[in-house]
Amino acid sequence: MNKTKYLTYMAMLLTLTIVLSILESMLPSFTAIPGVKLGLANIVVMFTVFFIGKKQAFALNIAKGLFALITRGAVAGILSLCGGILSILVIILLLRLFGSSISYLILSIAGAIFHNIGQIIAVSFMLNAYAYMYLPVLIASGVVMGSITGVLLKTLMPVLSYPLKEGVK
Repeated sequence: MNKTKYLTYMAMLLTLTIVLSILESMLPSFTAIPGVKLGLANIVVMFTVFFIGKKQAFALNIAKGLFALITRGAVAGILSLCGGILSILVIILLLRLFGSSISYLILSIAGAIFHNIGQIIAVSFMLNAYAYMYLPVLIASGVVMGSITGVLLKTLMPVLSYPLKEGVK
């Protein structure tokens, strides 16, 4: 394995995560529901879980959370970290339980739902227990947004995995 190519590829994935996060914050919300976002940056994190490695996905998620912390404040950073970590853990668990028989779409939906659950858990610790009342809305949005990001992941996989074919991993 060429270490320089590998580090460059991981830097590219981190950059892509940050750019997608910025792009998403610039897009007007297409729902009237507060807190519902598409989760474009999570596409890169999911890809990393599937094709690079679990440790690298956690590292990417931590870097994404630190970026949110620096650019949007402590609450955004904590929500990003909590949602992302729970999402990755659930995706890893589902991959271990079902192996290659589970689809990227189902993994993406589960990841989105548990990302939202992780954020609700964090909010309930920071504010109050009433945050759980918002959970049905976020689960429904997780199904919709997870479906969209799952389709986007499937569409972007050839582009994201091209360097892997060139011998990065």
